[in-house]
Amino acid sequence: MPKMKTKSSAKKRFKLTGTGKVKGNVAFKRHCLSAKSQKMKRQARGTFMLFKTDSDNVKKYFLPNGG
Repeated sequence: MPKMKTKSSAKKRFKLTGTGKVKGNVAFKRHCLSAKSQKMKRQARGTFMLFKTDSDNVKKYFLPNGG
């Protein structure tokens, strides 16, 4: 059976940390920013760690070879 391919979209959206956690970008930062609060925009900077259940699914189905 051939190796599972890594999903190209997941490769661009997620990174694996050294400890095996999945790091992603925060949503809602592209447009209509004047309607969003300063607190929301500030907290949406940078990256965040996915919850364990989500990261397990990402690693199993989308990043089988570690991204």
